[in-house]
Amino acid sequence: MNILVYIFIFISKIIENALATLRVIVVANGKKVMGAFLQFGIALIWIFVTGTVVLNLHKDPLKIFFFSAGSFVGSYIGSLIEEKLALGDSLITCITGDENLIKMLKLKEYNITTIKGEREQGEKNILLIAVTRKKKRSVINMIKEYDKKASIISENVKITL
Repeated sequence: MNILVYIFIFISKIIENALATLRVIVVANGKKVMGAFLQFGIALIWIFVTGTVVLNLHKDPLKIFFFSAGSFVGSYIGSLIEEKLALGDSLITCITGDENLIKMLKLKEYNITTIKGEREQGEKNILLIAVTRKKKRSVINMIKEYDKKASIISENVKITL
């Protein structure tokens, strides 16, 4: 019987913490209603699992371990899910001297702004490329493929129109 209680606690905490991790990301990306629904589910799970843990805790302190372990695993799984969903936008800043890179990015119809700049090595282009987080890795790989010496900075941003 106790093993079923431990499994319930562990799995419930995994689900709760995974949802909580996603909720933070969703709200940070401006999806407030979705964040509120996630919080509703998180609160429901929390109340049931916490009630189960504290009930007769002095007789079965091992429930604390399963509660904590589920939190640990749930947080990690939530991070993995968020990484796969890749919600939001990124701004890639690239410093390059390769004109072919600029042509290629424009051909692929990326949202790109080019600024002329100077470095010790001569004239360079500063590229500001706004992409969804899902496309960020492929754009960075393209840049590296065309210009191995390019300087690349990537940051998550909130694009407003």
